[in-house]
Amino acid sequence: MSAVLTLAAWGLAGASLAGMGYQTVAVRHLRRFLGGPRPRPSARPAVSLLKPLCGNEPHLAGNLRSFRDQDYPAVQIVYGVADADDPALSAIARDGDASSDDRETIVVDPTGHGCNLKVGNLLNMLPRAHGEVLVIADSDVRVEPRYLDDVVAPLADPSVGLVTCLYVGRPNDGLWSRIGAMGINHGFLPSALVARAVGRHDGCFGATMALRRETLDSVGGLAPLQDILADDWALGAAVRRGGLRITLAARPVDIIVHEPDFGSLFAHEIRWGRTIAAVDRTSYMASVITQPVALAALAVLLGAMAWPFAGVLLAACAVRLWAIRAEERALVLPRAGLPAVALRELLSFVVFIVACCGRTVIWRGRRFTIRRDGTLESKEGIPT
Repeated sequence: MSAVLTLAAWGLAGASLAGMGYQTVAVRHLRRFLGGPRPRPSARPAVSLLKPLCGNEPHLAGNLRSFRDQDYPAVQIVYGVADADDPALSAIARDGDASSDDRETIVVDPTGHGCNLKVGNLLNMLPRAHGEVLVIADSDVRVEPRYLDDVVAPLADPSVGLVTCLYVGRPNDGLWSRIGAMGINHGFLPSALVARAVGRHDGCFGATMALRRETLDSVGGLAPLQDILADDWALGAAVRRGGLRITLAARPVDIIVHEPDFGSLFAHEIRWGRTIAAVDRTSYMASVITQPVALAALAVLLGAMAWPFAGVLLAACAVRLWAIRAEERALVLPRAGLPAVALRELLSFVVFIVACCGRTVIWRGRRFTIRRDGTLESKEGIPT
């Protein structure tokens, strides 16, 4: 048995070394991406911005204001809620009264469409959108004035069917919001760039999805997504099946990370992990390579604390900390303390393990099971 454990420890140590190499590649691609050009669109077609809302989350009024303040000539903003008493409406009012002309439209419609409430909201909003280009952006997103130029410019290429945005986590007050933002900034964001560098061009992210109206019509619209949790991934897959490409906007957007407690953060990240694992389990399992510290720590435990494995662990800690500091500088982020870095590393590995071992998720107080095709099965819909 000891020989088997030692062999496993060497395997984990080797995986950790590979993970250290991954960290250096991720930093290089992040720097290259952020330093790239920001092309201006050759044309500026009319845009409809679709903002599905549910609840008055922190900083919502400021997020919405950033979309109103676009340096773009023809923009219609469509806000959508399912309930006339939704407090998100007060955030719109605080930011300035939405006009009744073609520039801003509020849709209040309780009509249900499947399990995915966001997609149901969008289906109710879509008939009121008039633009040639449709831009769907989540409520927690905050953008720069050049945002629409960034997402419209790639659509001048007829081979591009959808433009999406990477995102940087900007935490609300509190420890768990900071830990959640670190998971985005030092986990998701560099991993998405490495994935594209190795040929994975299927990433599509709900922070922004921009496409021509004719493209959306050609792939069957939004109705096929109404029971899919990963609606962004499914829309991107539909566009790719239609023979068109997904590309990234030249700059990431910000998302406001609000996690009031550990339970909220854990449920949120388990939902993310299980959603990815449901639609692409092989890639999700392979993503363990992005966690060299955890792999090296396991090697130390299985290898009976032998010095070669302890050396690998020390090297993994040093490389991972170097990568985090480099990413903080590139993204102009505040420097995280070492206890927060350690907590984030531990939580990332726990989330990975738990997400691999189940399909149940909690979403807006309702319990669902994610089927193997990514669709949702409601489990009683009871509050939790």
